[in-house]
Amino acid sequence: MNMSLNHRARGIFGVRNEGNPQEIFAELKKTVEAFKAAHEEELKGIKSRFADVVTTEKVDRINNEISSLQKALDDVNAMMAAAKLGGAGDGGVTAEEREHFTAFNKWFRKGVENGLSDLEVKAALTTQSDPDGGYLVPKETERTIDRVLSVASAMRQIATVMPIGTDAYNKYVSVGGAAAGWVGEEEARTETATPTLRELVFTVMEMYANPATTQKMLDDGIVDIGAWLADEVQITFAEMEGAAFVSGNGVKRPRGILSYDTVANASYAWGKLGYIASGNAGGFASSNPADALVDTYYGLKAGMRGNASWLMSDATMGTVRKLKDGQGNYLWQAPSQAAEVATILGKPVYTDDNMPAIAANAFPIAFGDFRRGYLIVDRTGIRVLRDPFTNKPKVHFYTTKRVGGGVANFEAIKLLKIATS
Repeated sequence: MNMSLNHRARGIFGVRNEGNPQEIFAELKKTVEAFKAAHEEELKGIKSRFADVVTTEKVDRINNEISSLQKALDDVNAMMAAAKLGGAGDGGVTAEEREHFTAFNKWFRKGVENGLSDLEVKAALTTQSDPDGGYLVPKETERTIDRVLSVASAMRQIATVMPIGTDAYNKYVSVGGAAAGWVGEEEARTETATPTLRELVFTVMEMYANPATTQKMLDDGIVDIGAWLADEVQITFAEMEGAAFVSGNGVKRPRGILSYDTVANASYAWGKLGYIASGNAGGFASSNPADALVDTYYGLKAGMRGNASWLMSDATMGTVRKLKDGQGNYLWQAPSQAAEVATILGKPVYTDDNMPAIAANAFPIAFGDFRRGYLIVDRTGIRVLRDPFTNKPKVHFYTTKRVGGGVANFEAIKLLKIATS
């Protein structure tokens, strides 16, 4: 594996990423073919009742290389897509936004407000002039932070992300229940049941970072303040919200997909997430292990499968990559083009290491239409409060972002549970 190439491509938390997706894709294709050949050799040894330790180690090593290359390719593609979304250079930046950026930079360095709150309104960052809670960062800095978040958190790539201007978003869902019947021409029509509406409330929670620097650094005009702020807070924000979207309990943070009540899919009920058992208390079944993934696939209603995708950790994908269907075909398939992601049973698969490992009673795999199934709400704007007093001679920048999240459609997501039933 080309380690220098992989190192360039894995610049996950930097705004710039110099990895060439075509080169990574070519390397991935070669590595996948090597993996298949080594795995077939390993399987022949197992069937012949002897296990070649060297071959097994080779398979695992190549498998790990595939994971690294696939992650690198996904990161580069996501970064390029986000950059196109956010724009580049000065295109689309208004005179008011440039004026606000200049004033914000001066306030950031010197603490001079200079009408900054009024400039926020002129730059359309807010409709109110209220400096008590700090100042909104310029759009370019905010886009830098959001761009990194979209790469670090797989949920931001596959779920619906909705900017809101209030503290909560209310969504009503019809869960059916309307009744009907057949009648004769002259028979009485009795009242039927009324369909049921459920209200879902998505409340934004606040996460913060409190980086500090010295006034000397701020006085150094060559330091890019916007980039510095993004570098300081992006990892903290990305890790916090990424973990919450998967396992957050909803208390002072978003509610993750794995924090809801679960039920065997055969007994599914609204308000819970249905699961399919792996067939083994500690992993996949020893006989026909791929059946659990096939059952999970078909456990989702046909109307939800069109835009469905898989979510699991890198380690779990390494295990799934070895599984075959009844015809001897690998369930996991490498992407056919550099701009695509890998697939399982024809559906894209995303990795998020916030998903648990394969272990008894764990839910290491989720499958569903996450755009319909999970909603992320962003309260518009990232706010900064400058604090030069608390910890002299350092200047703190209390940076906050308000975000919420939760399941929006319980039918749209299914889980795979490591269990016999």
